[in-house]
Amino acid sequence: MALTPKLPPPSRRTLLRALGGGAVLGGLAGCGVPAAYVSPGDRAAADVSVRDRRLRFANWPLYVDTDDDDSTERPSLDAFEKRTGIAVDYVEEINDNDEFFGKISPALMNHQQTGRDLIVISDWMCARFVRLGWVQRMDRSRQPHVARYLDPLLSAPAFDPGRRCTVPWQSGITGIAYDRRRVGREIRGVSDLWADDLKGRVTLLSGLDEAFALLMQGDGVDIRTWKADDFHRVCDLVQRQVARGQIRRFTGNDYTKDLVSGDVLACQAYSGDVIQLQADNPDIRFVVPEEGAELWSDSLMIPDRARHKRNAERLIDYYYEPEVAAELAAWVNYVCPVPAARDVLAASKDEDTARLAENPLIFPDGAMRDRLVIARDITSGERVEFAKRWNRIVGL
Repeated sequence: MALTPKLPPPSRRTLLRALGGGAVLGGLAGCGVPAAYVSPGDRAAADVSVRDRRLRFANWPLYVDTDDDDSTERPSLDAFEKRTGIAVDYVEEINDNDEFFGKISPALMNHQQTGRDLIVISDWMCARFVRLGWVQRMDRSRQPHVARYLDPLLSAPAFDPGRRCTVPWQSGITGIAYDRRRVGREIRGVSDLWADDLKGRVTLLSGLDEAFALLMQGDGVDIRTWKADDFHRVCDLVQRQVARGQIRRFTGNDYTKDLVSGDVLACQAYSGDVIQLQADNPDIRFVVPEEGAELWSDSLMIPDRARHKRNAERLIDYYYEPEVAAELAAWVNYVCPVPAARDVLAASKDEDTARLAENPLIFPDGAMRDRLVIARDITSGERVEFAKRWNRIVGL
């Protein structure tokens, strides 16, 4: 059966609220609150997977394939249940990283079960969970497909070397989107956003974790090893651009409306959003700047005290089978963390599906891959100071 491509869901990269849940977490870790950190010996619970063949999977809305005629049916999950006999209680309850943190953190801090065996959150939040010991290490011997097919670009983030505690669900790129017809020229780098002919028609992302890496790359910084001075220098630059009226506003995902209307000519953007915009306007381009762009992921984790760890590990590995990864990629249209899925899509008899294999925003080509980097995350000790400064600039 041909895979049917779908327009992508709204981006999962949600903004960090002014000194909200993220800053609270930073304070807990930074002040050494005893209940926050969980030592390795306290993370596991008795695994009942063998006798209780089920798991509870918490994800974002619109982040798994659904049937064309019945949105309550999820073909890839249904196939997993049929193959394994493991029932999946799939819950679309994650709408914001900080909000979800606030929901489950009391249990994790107090060494209690969250009621979830598998969750998907953005890597910048995953980093905090890993530092606090709130997730279990996976048994890769039960995950041969992850070991074999995980994209090497995503395999060793600084916060989780070897991806032992996290596995990407889907990935994406933070770059620059612009309207080629309206701008009248090519945009190649971050510095192009400061050109006089774009004055007042540029937007940047409002979320600290979403915005800072690309701006640092535009300043020539290696975002794998950036320092506090690099962050403050970029903030100085952005403040100057705000003062001269270059930046129209700071946005969440609503930057797409400004770009479509023509109120904005160029902006920070996510690759998954641009695929959708290009379906209606081929003049909208997405650029991985010459200086590089940030490659990010929303990743799967097994929380502490989860009672169905083996079942969760099996589901994770199932989604790394190239055929299954292709089915998911054809529906969500984000950067696929399984490069081998490209050949599956290319072999499809459906022309639209086969064309997805050639889309560099789903399967980045060699030239683009050379410019993609996973940023070092903001540590708990840095977060409060950096959030205060960034939020003052943004107006949060």
